[in-house]
Amino acid sequence: MSASRFPVRQLSRILLRSTLLAASLLLPAIPGSHAAFGAASAPAPAPATPQPVRHQYILHNFRTESGVVLPQAVLVYGTYGHLNAAGDNAYLLPSHYMANLHGYGWLVGPGHVFNPDKQFLICSELFGNGRSSSPSNTPEPFHGPRFPVMTIRDNVRAVHQLLTEELGVHHLRAVVGFSMGAQQAFQWAVSYPDFMDRIVATSGTAKTYGHGIVRLESQITAIQTDPAFQNGDYKTEPVAGIQAFSLVWTAWLYSQPWWREELWKSDFPKGTTLAQVIDSYKKNFIPGADANDIILQMRTWESQNVGNTPGFGGDLHKALGSIRVPVLYMPSATDLYFPVTDARFEAPMIPHCTLLPIPSLWGHPAGAGASPADERFLNQHIAAFLGLPFTPPLHAQTHSR
Repeated sequence: MSASRFPVRQLSRILLRSTLLAASLLLPAIPGSHAAFGAASAPAPAPATPQPVRHQYILHNFRTESGVVLPQAVLVYGTYGHLNAAGDNAYLLPSHYMANLHGYGWLVGPGHVFNPDKQFLICSELFGNGRSSSPSNTPEPFHGPRFPVMTIRDNVRAVHQLLTEELGVHHLRAVVGFSMGAQQAFQWAVSYPDFMDRIVATSGTAKTYGHGIVRLESQITAIQTDPAFQNGDYKTEPVAGIQAFSLVWTAWLYSQPWWREELWKSDFPKGTTLAQVIDSYKKNFIPGADANDIILQMRTWESQNVGNTPGFGGDLHKALGSIRVPVLYMPSATDLYFPVTDARFEAPMIPHCTLLPIPSLWGHPAGAGASPADERFLNQHIAAFLGLPFTPPLHAQTHSR
């Protein structure tokens, strides 16, 4: 089977585990192996996975941190459950790179931390993902490469306005974020120190350091060097550039031991070769994504530093020291995007911080439950930290990979 002919459902599962294209979660799950046996031998069907409800909020004359004013900024978000009468059951799950409101299914539903029958969950989408205001969907004079860089603080401020003015949420039980969602969680704790009771950050840091910026710039350059890119004013997507970007991104996505031990075999059909795996990531990494959107969110990622929050003068130590709420800091032990050493550098600066690395070979996606063991580890410890009940599913695996 050629890489380009991998079943769409199988590819959807791969993208789910990498958590880079949450839109793929809308595709059906892969049929279970029990389907080949009679109904009498099949296990009881798993409980239905809750799905968020899509909404959008319009921010008028939204001024970005750079000073650009967007006449209308669209913020797409999803909700699970309902705000209770006391208004004290809200949790924010801010999205990660190029993800949408379906990006936190690994924390929601039976056998997971959150129960939408009891908690009100808000899943915000970052600017630049192609659904919220982005280079690809904003009219001139801000279309394409003229769309302003949106910082993590811009995104946090927009969501704060959504919560307080649209949803009537004036306090959160917690902000729980993966990757760029973790960046947002730290920013929430600095910008709005009393707005939540706790934060959880998985596979993400409070600042993007030099090595991470070099990585992101290499991926941006991979797109921009495609002649079809036309300085961002392309008529058709720069496919070669996007494929080059995808290969560079893939090289950093998982750990070296993950590749050495060929753990990709758990996601691809039996008999798939490494060459086919690489070709699949190259051609199907973020299907349908716009090049300017891809670049915009990388600019958002690389610009983050909570020390640049007004009042802290660029002082990371001072900004992290201002955090008042308890923090559960969960880096992946093998993350190449946000190395565990960066988390160990930041954690002592945070007054009430529990540093708990995820013991996984799955690299960056371990912070979003890339393997069954990762998912169980995350749900177990996040539930305990938030004081919520957690009963793992009977089929959960306990291996460390």
